[in-house]
Amino acid sequence: MAKSSRSKWKRKMRAEKREKNAPKELSRLKNILGVDPNGDLNMNEVGEIATVVPSEKLQQEPAVEDGDVSAMEVNKKRNKKTFLDEHGQYPIWMHPRQRKKIKSQLKKKGKPKRLAW
Repeated sequence: MAKSSRSKWKRKMRAEKREKNAPKELSRLKNILGVDPNGDLNMNEVGEIATVVPSEKLQQEPAVEDGDVSAMEVNKKRNKKTFLDEHGQYPIWMHPRQRKKIKSQLKKKGKPKRLAW
């Protein structure tokens, strides 16, 4: 659906709008940060507003908060075929239809084949 003439036109217009609004957005951002009109940025002043962290430190280890839900999800052990964790629970993002499909597949594999006499 992304190849229709309408979507191509819309994509083109969005790109033009981005180009047109870029200088305004940049000036607004500089105004919010309190940058000189010349474009000089004092990192000490920005440090008071936000925490400045070097990029090397960010690439080495990801920041994990105590209450971070995504970090808890990563620590769980899941079966790659069934998506079940150690407590027999499916991931929260999985659709109920997909769960039902996996359950039925597991049920089929569990039954031994019987001889028809």
